[in-house]
Amino acid sequence: MRPLFPFPRLSLVALVGAGACVGLGALLAACGPSGEAAPAGPLASATAAASDSVGTALNPATPLSLPAQVGQKMFFDATLSGSGRMACATCHDPKHAYAPSNDLSVQLGGPAMNLAGTRAVPSLRYKDATPPYADLLDNPDGVSVPGPGGGFAWDGRAATLAEQAGLPLLDPREMANASRADVVKQLRAAPYAALFRQAFGAQVFDDVDRAFAAAGQALQAFQLEDVSFHPYSSKYDLYIGNKIGGVLTPAEARGLKVFADPKGGNCASCHYQGAGLNGSTAIFTDFSYEAIGVPRNPAVPANADPSFIDLGLCGPARTDHPPTPGNRFCGMFKSPTLRNVASRRSFFHNGVFHSLEQTIRFYNTRDTMPELWYPTVGGQAKASPDPDFPTYGLVTTQYIGGQVRKFDDLPARFVGNIDTQMPLDGRPAHSKPPMSEQDIADLICFLNTLNDKDVQPAEAPRPGACRS
Repeated sequence: MRPLFPFPRLSLVALVGAGACVGLGALLAACGPSGEAAPAGPLASATAAASDSVGTALNPATPLSLPAQVGQKMFFDATLSGSGRMACATCHDPKHAYAPSNDLSVQLGGPAMNLAGTRAVPSLRYKDATPPYADLLDNPDGVSVPGPGGGFAWDGRAATLAEQAGLPLLDPREMANASRADVVKQLRAAPYAALFRQAFGAQVFDDVDRAFAAAGQALQAFQLEDVSFHPYSSKYDLYIGNKIGGVLTPAEARGLKVFADPKGGNCASCHYQGAGLNGSTAIFTDFSYEAIGVPRNPAVPANADPSFIDLGLCGPARTDHPPTPGNRFCGMFKSPTLRNVASRRSFFHNGVFHSLEQTIRFYNTRDTMPELWYPTVGGQAKASPDPDFPTYGLVTTQYIGGQVRKFDDLPARFVGNIDTQMPLDGRPAHSKPPMSEQDIADLICFLNTLNDKDVQPAEAPRPGACRS
């Protein structure tokens, strides 16, 4: 969590020995669910069959409660959308850790399934202990000073999973219902309406607000109770539990040290993996918000309008932190869980990156080679780049002269909000980056150990790459 005041934080690297993990425990999730982007991907009719693979089938000894059974049916019900073609599972695919199955930056939804969202859709896994948003939330590492944290969606505007579930139902770019009454009308006509009444009372549909709130509670119950939303089945879980199959390779162990090293990857400063709230298992987030100057993404249709600026905590979706000069919250977005991160196909709130390696390289060279990530103005493009000019950036054209428009998606008046923790420490351009090529390779190897057993990496590691 980025301190709001200039106090030092303690290093987590001291907790990491050679091949040792940073403790059992940790904290629970923080990346905001789909209250911020319009879904696309496989249609709900194609995902409805997936409902057979979740729920009591995963844990027959602990059957779902009646509200959770209702939520399970709702999750796969496309009739709850204005288009009749989108369910929660359309975007939050169970086979992809409840994240999108495609690599689109933002997803499509709306009454005709042709309206693009403005933010990337995150995974719904590991949300079960996320606290409500607070401007000053205690950091679970027990050291860092309080700062903005918690809540659901990229801007934390929903306090609970139940509240979050209502956001996409009414979003005109997502499930696109015109009103709560429209949602309740479809629930009343659903084949599980009797189960809904059994769970929430015979007269529940007599009051629209009561029924809509119950719908959110049902979806929340499903996510909290069903094991598939928090399976803890990764290699890392076997490792910290000293289970068979949980031995890290030398590359993965080195990657863990890079992850925790405050002078290296320093991932743990926001994706804390140590013992956390309520003795919970590591979730790899501290619920915090950071402004890191992610490049503007031209693939987001809303960005075609230069006046559209997504400032995270300062809106446009939130209204309680107006974007006035000096507002220290502007440009901050949620630090998501890194569990299953190697299975993702788009990264950050605007989905600007589409590989884990490119995302890590952005962290490593945002400051040392900003010309790879931001547009250059006034320079002359070289006919062909120099042989040593990197090709992994967003910008593959090399320029002579000109000025790099760094932080091109954040108004200049808020550049002072940019986090300066390593590796994004503002070091001079063309100086040495914090991580070596070996560090980057090892870090990717470690992050692959955070994939749950049922989730495949988006890019398979090269044979033998993570062994020695």
